[in-house]
Amino acid sequence: MKGFKNFVMQGNVIDLAVGVVIGGAFTALIGAFVDNLIQPVINVFGGQNPAGLAFRIIQGNDGTLVDIGAVISAVIAFLITAAVVYFVFVLPISSARRLDRKRRGLPEEEETPISEDIVLLTEIRDALTARPGSAAQPGGTTPQV
Repeated sequence: MKGFKNFVMQGNVIDLAVGVVIGGAFTALIGAFVDNLIQPVINVFGGQNPAGLAFRIIQGNDGTLVDIGAVISAVIAFLITAAVVYFVFVLPISSARRLDRKRRGLPEEEETPISEDIVLLTEIRDALTARPGSAAQPGGTTPQV
């Protein structure tokens, strides 16, 4: 039971749980915003068509409805969600972690350099594929016949 308690109390698990709950509520909010404010504006471009930018491939068959406006609305909802998540959650948390590292006197996180092993393996791969009679060209591409 102690191991389970340690697992649940890890910061990553709690962060994930909070993210899922907030994400669910936020999805409903963005969905309502797009369905009730953005979708009607997009449907204006459908002209006199009562379905907006939607059309039926076969008249009278609801299964053949192609709703371009709904796709555009979904893209807009995704972009709004991604922007809000980035500016409200990711950016402030990243800044807070950077400040915390600075306050504790830890070095800034740097990008991991490419290891010498990866560079060496890449050179070996390119040398093997560059041999006469090799089926592949350097860079991992194969010639078309």
